[in-house]
Parts: sequence; C-alpha cells; structure tokens
Amino acid sequence: MDVAELLKSAFLGLVEGVTEWLPISSTGHMILADEFVKLSVSEEFWNMFLVVIQLGAILAVCVLFFGELNPFAPSKGKDGRRATWSLWGKIVLGCIPAAVIGMPLDDFMEEHLYNATVVAAALIVYGIAFIAIESWRAKRLREGAVAGSPGTSGAGASAGRPAGAHFARPAAAPVPAVDKGADGGDFGSIAALEDLSWKTALGIGCFQVLSLIPGTSRSGSTIIGGLLLGCTRTVASKFTFFLAIPVMFGASLLKIVKFLAKGGAMGANEWAIMGVGCAVAFVVSVLAIRWLMGFVRRHDFKAFGVYRIVLGVVVLAYFYLVA
Repeated sequence: MDVAELLKSAFLGLVEGVTEWLPISSTGHMILADEFVKLSVSEEFWNMFLVVIQLGAILAVCVLFFGELNPFAPSKGKDGRRATWSLWGKIVLGCIPAAVIGMPLDDFMEEHLYNATVVAAALIVYGIAFIAIESWRAKRLREGAVAGSPGTSGAGASAGRPAGAHFARPAAAPVPAVDKGADGGDFGSIAALEDLSWKTALGIGCFQVLSLIPGTSRSGSTIIGGLLLGCTRTVASKFTFFLAIPVMFGASLLKIVKFLAKGGAMGANEWAIMGVGCAVAFVVSVLAIRWLMGFVRRHDFKAFGVYRIVLGVVVLAYFYLVA
C-alpha cells in the first residue's frame, strides 16, 4: 500500500470537506487540486472517486443533525414525529427536479461540461449572483425598516404589509441602523424549517438543477434559491445540507454502478484511497458545517461571492496561461 497515495487522498478529502458545504464549488477546487496532487489511479476510478468521496461529507450531516432528522427520536412526541416526516417529504420533493433532469444527462455533462472554462465561468457568474442577491436583500431590509416606521404610507406599503416585509425581522427584534451592520444580520420571512412550505421546498429543488453545471456549487445554487424565496441564511443553509443526503447518496450509487458496469475493479490500494478520502472528508465536514452555521447568523454571503470570482479568474489564468 502506497503511503504517498494515501496522503494525497487525505489532502483531497480535506478539500472536499471544506468546499462541499461552503458555496464555493467543490468540483472547481477538486479539478484545480488534481493539477497539483494527482492520484496514481485510472481515469475511471478518479471520476468515481470525485463523487463517492462525498459520502464522507454527507455522513457529517447525518451525525450533526441526527436528532433533528430522526423521526423515531424518543424525545419527540406525535407532533414532533409528524413534523420530521413532513421535513423528509420536503427533502425528497426538493430532490426530484435534479434527479429527473440530471440522471439522463449525467454522461453528457461528464463528457462536455467538466472542463476549466465551464467551471471558471460558473464560479464567476454565481459569485456575482451572490453579491447582487445579498445587496438586493439588504436593500429590501432597509426599505422594510423605513416603510414600517410610524406614519409611513404610500407606494412603500401594500395591504398593510410594508415594502420589504418579506425579508423584515420580527417586530420584537428592532432592525439595527444600516451603518451599523444591518446588511450582515440574518433575516427572512422563513426563519425556521417548520415555516418552509412544500412549494418553497420544490422551488429550492428547482434551483438545485443549476448545480448540474460544474462549478456552480450544489450548496451555492440551493442557498441562492432559498435566499430568493425568502429564507433566512440559516434556514437556506440547513435545508441545503439536508437536500444533500439523498442527492449525494444517489449520485454516489450511480457512479459506483457505472464504474462496475464498465468493468472497473477496486483492489486493496483503491479501497484504502477511497476510505482515507471519505474519513478525512467526514471529519473536516463536521468542522466546516459548524463554522458555516455560526458564520451565516452574523454575516452575509458576499465574501463567498468575491472568493468565487477570484478563484474563477485563477482557474482561467492557470489553464490558459500556465498549463
């Protein structure tokens, strides 16, 4: 067993664990990492490894949110179990659009879209989108604060609901002044998973279809969908984590079946590489998810947008000017 290959796998697991949950595209980072840390494996195994390593990352979600996702938890009463089953129904519903569109196109996308140009373009476009959406949300919050002030009326109000109320904080929580960081607070009309409707869950699932394009970021596309549909950053992020469970398990199973169907085989070295990569991805994912859930309660996603744009430019520069 080659220790050097295991160290490479551990590094790739580190990259996967960090980038899978932050809206910065794990695919883009893995493609770039492959230029400098190449595993000595077949191309078929590498294509499978890129997807199956996500099992380690998704296991972190199952562990961290086990109580919330477990409908059989002894601490839950009848209403709690019903709410959990309802949440799972929304998760499954949200996965349907990507499954229906993605499965038939899997081979086509792998052949035509997994390249530096597509990845870099997606990184840049959705980086701009994050900045624009967060700026728009902050503007709506400010408008809501002004329209909700005593004596405000006119074009800013509609049927007693002030402009921007879709994103406004609860009345009991005063909106801080704009110059004191209003843009950084977490806000939205859907402030808890229990408030997430079936329609909104399906809408977020439709945004997940965008992630079929490499470089978009699965978490990035669904978080954007959640923000546009009125979720707080916390709810959008958490529902994104939950959507990943069936999506990643399904994608991994599909890749394994295709790998075996094409005559692929795994020896002890390949099993070790896969195991180390998944294990490191799990540990790092636990830390990354905990960090992100704390971050989004105090900050917006603009920093990730800037990072995506910079990374996209770096990818283009490297592959067209250096490689």
